[in-house]
Amino acid sequence: MHRSSRDSHQNGYNSTIRLPVAAQTWSPMSNKIKATILVASAGVLLFTLLGGVTGVRASNDGAYKQMEVYSEVLSRVRGEYVEEPNLPAVTDGALHGLLESLDSNSSYLNAEQYKEYKSRKTGAKGDIGAAISKRFGYASVVAVIPGSPADKAGLQDTDILEAIEGKSTREMSLAEIHSMLSGEPGSNVNLSVVRARRAEPQKVVVTRDIVNIPAVQDKMLQDNIGEVRIDALTKGKSQEVASKVKALQREGAKKLILDLRDCAEGDEAEGIATANLFLNHGTITYLQGQKYPREAYNADPSKAITTLPLVVLVNKGTSGAAEIVAAAVLENARGDVVGDKTFGDGSVQKLIELPDGGALILSIAKYYSPQGKAIQDSAVTPNIVVADVGDDAPVPDEDENAQPSDVEKKAAPEKDEQLQKAIDVLKNRQS
Repeated sequence: MHRSSRDSHQNGYNSTIRLPVAAQTWSPMSNKIKATILVASAGVLLFTLLGGVTGVRASNDGAYKQMEVYSEVLSRVRGEYVEEPNLPAVTDGALHGLLESLDSNSSYLNAEQYKEYKSRKTGAKGDIGAAISKRFGYASVVAVIPGSPADKAGLQDTDILEAIEGKSTREMSLAEIHSMLSGEPGSNVNLSVVRARRAEPQKVVVTRDIVNIPAVQDKMLQDNIGEVRIDALTKGKSQEVASKVKALQREGAKKLILDLRDCAEGDEAEGIATANLFLNHGTITYLQGQKYPREAYNADPSKAITTLPLVVLVNKGTSGAAEIVAAAVLENARGDVVGDKTFGDGSVQKLIELPDGGALILSIAKYYSPQGKAIQDSAVTPNIVVADVGDDAPVPDEDENAQPSDVEKKAAPEKDEQLQKAIDVLKNRQS
């Protein structure tokens, strides 16, 4: 189901770095020899990650010193911890923490996890239909696709998935979380959901299914303002948007609203193509990383289809490809962006298989706004901020007789303040 990041092979970045890892099994030998092997393996691993992956030379950045610190800590744990430690688990935990400290999209998978990851990726295509990232250490729901299994189960943006199948998501990489949420259509996945202003986590069962992305919607509002609503920027959606915009113009639309609220799924290529529909010049976005040369995506004048005044609606559930559209419109002064600050996600990942059967999923480049802001770090702040009133809506008291799986949805506000503000902005703007 992912998402706002792409495997690097799509960008011609295919080289594989071989990283030594600590052994996962131990043959009978003395504790001293075992500790020496572990420390040496961990030290080489850390050196490779700090030097080989990030490209920083040990001779001038203190990488050897970091190796010594890591080796010393591991040696102390091995020799002085209160009980005999589970060394493979300690190593897995250290690698998981190391990758997650980089960014939420970078992941470490041990051999068992990677095997499961590959089998789910090539097997059944059932899913829950929600964009998931990590925030505060746990899996967080960014947005839910309308009509999806997650939507039917009552999940909503800002929910925290504390556990999946009884396992804490704090202990999982994002890749493992995505893997566990996918599966055979018709199968169930058990979640423990934490929601703001609720005292206890709630147990929710979601039945996986094939997720159908809703079609792009359009409608004519007051004062000849056309509205286009996008729930996900998956493949082909930019063409749908183009068709809807052209249809609205034929109906007499003089101004446009592009609603990207809770649009978190999709591919950056579709975001770039969608932005180009409204831009006839300027930079849409660019990719860049330490070892990834800058790759700019500029507007092609021949692909622009309208010059009508434009407002883009965003909120906390706007992520990835949709953020590229919002940033491009805003920073090229093509229109206003109204709503809440977006989620902040946009990077390219590289899959690196390890000799022991495990794998790294490593972020190698980020998407930047036209003015040079990393979208994943800065998100997109609207030039006209209007908070989502649903975030502050009161939550009903817990019903002692409610079933564990009963998760109430946020009540829809009586008035869409963000949409009304967008309308007001366009009313005051000259055509």
